[in-house]
Amino acid sequence: MNARDPLLPVQPDEAGALAAFANRAWDDDIVPMLTNYIAIPAKSPMFDADWAENGFIEKVIRDAATWVESKQVAGLKLEVVRIEGRTPVIFFEVPATKAGGNEAGADTICLYGHLDKQPEFNGWRNDLGPWTPKYVDGLLYGRGGADDGYAVYASITAIMALDAQGIPRPRCVGIIESCEESGSFDLPAYIDALKPRLGNVSLVVCLDSGAGNYDQLWLTTSLRGMVSGVLKVEILTEGVHSGDSSGLVPSSFRILRQVLDRLEDSATGELLPQSFHCDIPADRIEQTRATAQILGNEVWKRFPWACGADGGATLPTTTDPLQALLNRTWKPTLSVTGVDGFPDLGNAGNVLRPYTAFKLSLRLPPLIEGNEAALRLKTLLEDNAPYNAKVTFAPDGRAGALGATGWNAPSLAPWLEDALNGASQAHYGAPCGYIGQGGTIPLMSMLQKSFPAAQMLVCGVLGPKSNAHGPNEFLHVPYGKKLTAAVAQVMAACA
Repeated sequence: MNARDPLLPVQPDEAGALAAFANRAWDDDIVPMLTNYIAIPAKSPMFDADWAENGFIEKVIRDAATWVESKQVAGLKLEVVRIEGRTPVIFFEVPATKAGGNEAGADTICLYGHLDKQPEFNGWRNDLGPWTPKYVDGLLYGRGGADDGYAVYASITAIMALDAQGIPRPRCVGIIESCEESGSFDLPAYIDALKPRLGNVSLVVCLDSGAGNYDQLWLTTSLRGMVSGVLKVEILTEGVHSGDSSGLVPSSFRILRQVLDRLEDSATGELLPQSFHCDIPADRIEQTRATAQILGNEVWKRFPWACGADGGATLPTTTDPLQALLNRTWKPTLSVTGVDGFPDLGNAGNVLRPYTAFKLSLRLPPLIEGNEAALRLKTLLEDNAPYNAKVTFAPDGRAGALGATGWNAPSLAPWLEDALNGASQAHYGAPCGYIGQGGTIPLMSMLQKSFPAAQMLVCGVLGPKSNAHGPNEFLHVPYGKKLTAAVAQVMAACA
């Protein structure tokens, strides 16, 4: 056997072996495990108040933990950590295989994922469903496989792939939570409890993000924050005949529209308070410009427009690829994701409703602090209500975390930039791409504060049309295989 070149963490002939290992693991182990996982409605606590009694979260945690332990990785220790009243967390640690990698202060890689899911939503294709896994042409359909149930399995597989080839790597620890889709309100307590066991984290690997296409490795450079909650307008104590009352009793819906006009220009979607905006760093604009060149009009054409994207009547807010990418990653945006106080159409009689409630989702730029934004939003919506109506905004956050703060990645270390491009070329045949994401992963800002010197490898399988949270969600298995091998190769380069 030839001696290893110490300047190359992964030797030229080893990248193919990593890919072959990842391919076998996905076919033999990961796809079957995810098929079982998708069938379990392990909804996040925000969407299942009886999560503890229902036992679905406990089921997916135990299944994943049992699978990890069954792999018999040398030196692996795993614990399902529990804090009373909180969702459980899987914590595992695997000793280093590189010289000196287990000494005090040596580098540690922290791998992150989550096992809780978004709720069902409607509009699934007739042959699909949120809890009905289906594997067709390399796509594994169902809720949660891509967001983010695969992460624990891919993380362990990356470690095993390196060890099987004798490729040295640092110590690894894993945190797999079950509250992410609710804003990770349980996670800070676990981070505090586990911090002495985490070690000197020099690289965080988070497999809960997206990809601009399925043709290369994509590094997430930023994440938006979020404030979500219920805005409710009450004008009556009970419904009354609309013929008798309309014109005298103001509509709760009209009042709600007026209140939202304080926040959003309905003609453009622009958020009006400047406190919800931030300056976009120059390097992010340049990276986004390069990404716009790669993706072109697919940035906006990839969505399922009602009238089609080619020559149809339905249009996005902008067709400029650069502006489209910035809009969905660095600008604040309001969405209404649920309503209450409305009867269904078949039962909608001539009654003036007593109240209207909207579930709001306010996405925040990466540099806006989430808790402060939540307090500003509450004041903006509630103060000086029209007609002295009862207007309340109740943020979803708990235990003081009223909003989730976004994240802007630290400057990329030269070793990581080289490793990312090398891994992307080896496993995809194209250089690494850089893209901001419009979603929120609260853990990233938490870990950035806890480990300010750590590098961040945030990536994922949520590429075009994968539709996380919505109908027909799927995991692109061929991309997942390549991602697993590429992540393993980057882990080997962690100095």
